[in-house]
Amino acid sequence: MSSVDGWLSVGVVGAVFAVLATTRIAPYMALIGGLAVLLVAGVLDSHQALAGFANEGMMTVGLLFVVAAGVRETGALSSVVHAVLGRPTSVRAAQARLAAPVSVVSAFLNNTPVVAMMMPVVRDWARRIGVPASKLLIPLSYASILGGMCTLVGTSTFLVVNGLLLDAGAPGLGMFEISVIGVPCAVAGLVYLYIAGDALLPDREEASAALDDPREYTVELVVGAKGPVAGKTVEEAGLRNLPGAFLAEIHRGDHVIPAVGPEMKLSAGDQLVFVGLVDTVVELQQRPGLEPATHQVFKLDAPRAERWFIEAVVSHRCPIVGNTIRDGAFRTRYNAVVIAVARGGERVKKKIGDIVLQSGDVLLLEAPPQFVEHNRNSNDFYLVSRATEAQPPRHERASIAGAIVAAMVAVVVIGWLSMFEAALCAAAAMLFTRCCNEEAARRSVDWQVLLAIAGAFGLGRALLVSGAAESIAGGLVDVAGDSDRLALAGVCVATVVLAELVTHNAAAVIMFPIAVSTATGLGVDPLPFVIALMIAAASACATPLGYQTNLMVYGAGGYRMTDFLRIGLPLDVLILAINVTLTPMLF
Repeated sequence: MSSVDGWLSVGVVGAVFAVLATTRIAPYMALIGGLAVLLVAGVLDSHQALAGFANEGMMTVGLLFVVAAGVRETGALSSVVHAVLGRPTSVRAAQARLAAPVSVVSAFLNNTPVVAMMMPVVRDWARRIGVPASKLLIPLSYASILGGMCTLVGTSTFLVVNGLLLDAGAPGLGMFEISVIGVPCAVAGLVYLYIAGDALLPDREEASAALDDPREYTVELVVGAKGPVAGKTVEEAGLRNLPGAFLAEIHRGDHVIPAVGPEMKLSAGDQLVFVGLVDTVVELQQRPGLEPATHQVFKLDAPRAERWFIEAVVSHRCPIVGNTIRDGAFRTRYNAVVIAVARGGERVKKKIGDIVLQSGDVLLLEAPPQFVEHNRNSNDFYLVSRATEAQPPRHERASIAGAIVAAMVAVVVIGWLSMFEAALCAAAAMLFTRCCNEEAARRSVDWQVLLAIAGAFGLGRALLVSGAAESIAGGLVDVAGDSDRLALAGVCVATVVLAELVTHNAAAVIMFPIAVSTATGLGVDPLPFVIALMIAAASACATPLGYQTNLMVYGAGGYRMTDFLRIGLPLDVLILAINVTLTPMLF
């Protein structure tokens, strides 16, 4: 690799991966930032840099978010799943009951929305049958990943790589063309989970169990009629920035004022609810003008119309991850109060404002009812449970949504429409039949994922046009010698490692030109390399970083990084072995 452009492309791509692996910067920001550097440096022209934004695979991923929104809004999936899950009598039986339907559904719906829809269902089911949620949530994520390998639409990775094939002038893959590799990998993975899942998964208390009774760390005081507090604002009364506690809500008669601001004026008789470490808030009872409340009004099991209690898991894309709750202005940003934080199955015993938020943290929030509607599809949170459903599912349209999905798959299999055309028609049908409304459809699209895919396309194109991909592929060929199988194995191993450290889509797009160049250098058909690359990128199970579904269950199940390594690393090796063995034989 002698050109300056080649070294610059490799350096930028390496820097982007390093940033993604070692910092909390959102993937789309790092990838778009790297793309901007290459554009300004002249490695890419504007047409090459923007090509990813018009890629058919990326657009198909966006349309499938809308299709999944129609399924979610109608409750079509949950109604079927409830009937299938039943009441198993053992952990192993529960895992089998769960994995089978999830893997089948994930073969035809993008696995991320499937897991988002299933998480509250699985957690409620786990409580009902007496099985720890930690025994079921990782299998939920893995089953969705394994099922997604079975068809072209099961995971966004396949659609993205298929888009790259089309851009390269090659014929795209059929709906079930990859199934001859994906199905054996999925079956072997599900058998592995059935045999080893109970032994390797932790029997750990759910993270949210630490948040069961917020009254254990609340203090309620009443504003006295003759004291110095009545008539003053919260800030004037010295109740702002307390050392170890904060004022969560005010009860004024039958009215609840949540997310209290510093300018709120206090009145005699107001009942103030303080949240924090109990041993640090007791001193509030000694303040003049505040009296102990004789009647406790803070009850989690009796939410009033003015506020709900909501449990949410912090996404890795939340803009205040890495900041304290106070510095991130959580209350101002979301109009919600953090009552408690659980991490790794235990409540974080610090002053709420001083807690540094991490991806996977489980929050108990108090907020107005509008919070759920505004954030139910937010990229900042994975909503796990809430006191009341914001909007009941449109069950009367569940059969329509199911028929639309079935028709979408059928027309692609028959060959009447391409995947992009079928997804476009299905998304339009979901809106036309009111299976989901325009607002739900708009919010369902994960724009950050689409931007990350588009940015990764640009980086992959830079490796190709600069000659860097050809040079890297030449190095792989030199190591492999005349063995195309060894070269294919090298591509797969590199893809899996990158996918575990960053994101599966970014790893697939960056490795695509390297895989094609390696096959060309060996004088063999590139298709087996592309197929193997797709399976390798989609099988990131050993860390919660590589796949969004792993991050979604990470906090909710009270898991630790070692839990994923213990059960996910053998699964990665199993899929890699099947992939490297079968792909050259069948393609």
